[in-house]
Amino acid sequence: MPTLRRILTASAVTTTLAALAATTATATPIPPTPFPVSATPASAAAASSGLVSAASASTAVDSVTLTSATTASSEVGSAKRSAGLQQALDAIVAAGAVGTLAEVRTDRGILRGTSGVSEFGSTTPVPARGLFRAGSITKTFLAAVVLQLVAERKLALDDHLTDLLPQSAGVVPGAEHITVQQMLTHTSGLGDFMSDLPLRPPSAFLAVRWKTWDPWELLKLASAHPTTTPGQYHYSNAGYLLLGMVVERTTGHSYGTEIQHRVIDRLGLHQTTMPGTDPFIHGPHPHGYLPVEDNGTIRPVDLTELNPSVFGAAGELVSSTSDLNRFFAALLDGKVVRRDLLPLMTQPPEGSTYGAGLRERTLACGVAAGSGQPAAHVTAYGNDGDALAYLSYSFTTADRRRQATVSLTPWGPDRNSTDGAVDALIEQALCP
Repeated sequence: MPTLRRILTASAVTTTLAALAATTATATPIPPTPFPVSATPASAAAASSGLVSAASASTAVDSVTLTSATTASSEVGSAKRSAGLQQALDAIVAAGAVGTLAEVRTDRGILRGTSGVSEFGSTTPVPARGLFRAGSITKTFLAAVVLQLVAERKLALDDHLTDLLPQSAGVVPGAEHITVQQMLTHTSGLGDFMSDLPLRPPSAFLAVRWKTWDPWELLKLASAHPTTTPGQYHYSNAGYLLLGMVVERTTGHSYGTEIQHRVIDRLGLHQTTMPGTDPFIHGPHPHGYLPVEDNGTIRPVDLTELNPSVFGAAGELVSSTSDLNRFFAALLDGKVVRRDLLPLMTQPPEGSTYGAGLRERTLACGVAAGSGQPAAHVTAYGNDGDALAYLSYSFTTADRRRQATVSLTPWGPDRNSTDGAVDALIEQALCP
């Protein structure tokens, strides 16, 4: 949610990251699931790489499994890739995160790693298979459901909002002209509601952290903002709140139920949920924080638990790095949305990098010797999300051979401070 990040960055205050120094868990290699695996975990490669500390050894042993056909040279290669991922994760923490976790998948195998701590002031490592609030990555799941309904002819891309939600007339500016496709691609001209949430200062949000938000209440906030020219890209969470209600009116079920049935259950994403109004994260997870001023001192307030209805259909998803990688691989392989509709997701409108629920990302991979020019460009698709106390990113190359999902719990004077380190990790993971 780009708007949310701007708001919190503008309200951020300076603090120290010195208290975050702690032992980091190790990035550990795991073979792709289609490969046969040995019954006995082999941790020798990770141990010999020097990456396993006393505090994280058990995590490494639990997560390292090598194929029975693994050779010494491939173990060395795995150790080098593990070290590279560990350095990238450590850089994210150094840039301004309490903790971070990632999963990288390539045709060489799977790497999972963590850095930092799970809870502020502790030495507990971040769980490598931990859960987190995925924010706007929810939009990709919802867009997939909408396009499934289009494939079933229960919706059409050119359906107008007032025909689908008559109550939107008089509440949503220009509702009679807004189409399903425009809401999917953020080209409806709708304003947003995030700037009206009590986030300046961030401590103001604590008074409403348990509040159940009605989507129409949030839409009224968005409608108070000037609209932009329809057809032009303007990021709007409001459009996805409306799409959630469109799904409900079309199917007779909540958008959460439809996402659960049509996507989560069908793909076997056992660590992914649509929590609705449930404030808890059920399973191992890092804690997320909000900077709050108390008598002139900035202290971290644990915001792991909150009523996710404030994000609603635009951002309530809870997931894991593994589940998100599996979801995007299946999506881009045509196993979630009908193949002839996939270009709506992967081909953004002119002047935008955002298709129907998917971001397009172009990576300049390396520099050709003596030319100063990129050696290759790699196109990837995915999304990123901001859920107040969590930032998450998940991208897959167009050929589906490389994937990277990373989540972090930000802390510091600038919520954008980790962007460069995250970009470096994603480029390192996705570039050949």
